[in-house]
Amino acid sequence: MAQAYQVPQSGWRSISAKQRRTVAGGAIGTLMEYFDYYLYGLASATVFPAVFFPGDNPVVGTLSSFASFAFGFLLRPIGGLVFGHIGDRMGRKTTLMITVIGMGISTAAIGLIPSASSIGIAAPILLLFFRMLQGLFVGGEMGGAAALVVEHAPAGKRGLYGALLISGAGIANVASAGLMAAFGAGPKSFFMEWGWRVPFLLALVLAIVAIVLRSKLEESEEFKELSANRELKGVQRKSPLREVFRHPKNAILGILIGLPQSIAGYVVLTFGLAYMVSKGTQAQVGFIGTMIVGVLQIFVAPMWGSLSDRTGRRKVYIGACIGFALLVYPAFALFSTQTAILIWLGMVVGFVIPGVAMQGTLQTMLVEMFDVEARTTGVNIGYQISNTIGGGFAPLIATALSAAFGSVWPVIIYVAVIALIGVVATAYASFRPDTEDAGRLHETAAEAPATETSNH
Repeated sequence: MAQAYQVPQSGWRSISAKQRRTVAGGAIGTLMEYFDYYLYGLASATVFPAVFFPGDNPVVGTLSSFASFAFGFLLRPIGGLVFGHIGDRMGRKTTLMITVIGMGISTAAIGLIPSASSIGIAAPILLLFFRMLQGLFVGGEMGGAAALVVEHAPAGKRGLYGALLISGAGIANVASAGLMAAFGAGPKSFFMEWGWRVPFLLALVLAIVAIVLRSKLEESEEFKELSANRELKGVQRKSPLREVFRHPKNAILGILIGLPQSIAGYVVLTFGLAYMVSKGTQAQVGFIGTMIVGVLQIFVAPMWGSLSDRTGRRKVYIGACIGFALLVYPAFALFSTQTAILIWLGMVVGFVIPGVAMQGTLQTMLVEMFDVEARTTGVNIGYQISNTIGGGFAPLIATALSAAFGSVWPVIIYVAVIALIGVVATAYASFRPDTEDAGRLHETAAEAPATETSNH
């Protein structure tokens, strides 16, 4: 269907109340997703080895803890398919309400599990169970949120709107690390027994806020129009998964594109925390650094998204992948200094510059790779499978490589290989004709506001 292209207005006033509600409703879920996972990652590096995997060998305890971290990613693709199907058939709002409730309950439950010293083997078993449940609901979050937010974005601002989801992730960084730092500032015995549990329990509060915000969401005009046309013509709805794999190239490339961004935070921030602690740095330094990263992420992500609107998402993402490969070694060199300000600089260099650029661009790229009738499913496949095989195992792989070789260099090579895969996949990906070159579209709008654009 053809529609007149309108030049987007600039400034916050150009964003309607409906669009603000959509961004807030989408970002609160991303905030919960990253809050849950960053919190679990921080606890995996500092608390869980002693609480759930006690033993004589601290390396084995850390490996077991990071293995439980990876375990939660196993159900993310399944959650992506289940909730992607719901989102494409019944609406994005329905799936987004289910996912925030599930995330809140499963995360809070982790904070209530007794330690291994109290209930023995049942403790790590319960941890794995609720971790997998957490992964199931997280698996359905990003596809619905990204589709809803980007579909509501004005022309020429899709990158900016998609990146605002990652601002939510920045808030999650600040909240998770800030809470861990606050409760860890007291006696260590209190923190290891009760203090670490409080942030997990607060996930229920976030879930309530998310439910309130998402109750006011509306489906995009694009989705409503598609649904109305189907009902008017009596067309039977097709399987979203089948629609995605009618063009398997983008489904596969979406997974490969997502790999570098999926490992960035978990290598630099999660494994990086365990690495700096092993060098003698206090965990508090890492918690504070993660908070600094989160504050910067809130503001830097929209800058990267806006840049992708002007220059094209492909260029920004490829540049970020190359930057990640080049900057990860300087980051770990700074982690080895045991000097707080240099460690914080390393976290900024290793993650805020390349990692946030990738995260801030990926959601919109994936949305633009799939048609509306299968978009939630397509985004979930790319995002969740890449996060499972990439980010889920990144801390475990990095810890094993570092321990096996007694050096961080194998980790640097691992990062470089994943970054190269992302560069090649992004170069070969195909985007929807009306959004492929965001920079050119923006220029066309400025020069010819009445130009007709095909909406595929």
